[in-house]
Amino acid sequence: MTTEFAFRNTLTNNLYTVPRQNLEYVGFWPRLGAALIDVLLQLVITLPLTYVIYGRVSSPTGQMFMGFGDVMVNLVLPAVLVIGLWLHFGATPGKMAMSAKIVDADTGGPLTTTQSVIRYVGYFVSLIPFGVGYLWIAFDRKKQGWHDMMANSVVVRPSGSEPVRFGERKDWKGDRIEPR
Repeated sequence: MTTEFAFRNTLTNNLYTVPRQNLEYVGFWPRLGAALIDVLLQLVITLPLTYVIYGRVSSPTGQMFMGFGDVMVNLVLPAVLVIGLWLHFGATPGKMAMSAKIVDADTGGPLTTTQSVIRYVGYFVSLIPFGVGYLWIAFDRKKQGWHDMMANSVVVRPSGSEPVRFGERKDWKGDRIEPR
């Protein structure tokens, strides 16, 4: 069982570890912010590629897809990238920006390939009934959406809440100094 989690500081790119007891589940609003970052990055990648292939970004006839290239760029490529990021980093760029990781709900370890694929497919399941599967995050004790429940995953981050200790002073070596 993992007792510490490794996180990467997005500003300095340094790795640091956090004890399991200093983690918190990531709730609805931060995850929505992370999703917006991810969607914007996905659009920056897929729109120019679609334009290069078809000379436009949407079908003039209202069809869902303009052809094979459109399916590859707008369905397959994002799925491969997102699942690859989950497997390699444990997070997408949006979640990395908030120092969050997607982990197995039972072990705290990284997701398996199967869990990652189920979680990605679960995104569509969560979206279909008016996004209720995503809203579920706001009300669930472990902050799991339906896609998390399907894949047995949770999203965690360092809690950032260090206990406050008034009246405790330390010298330059870290030794406790008695109050005067």
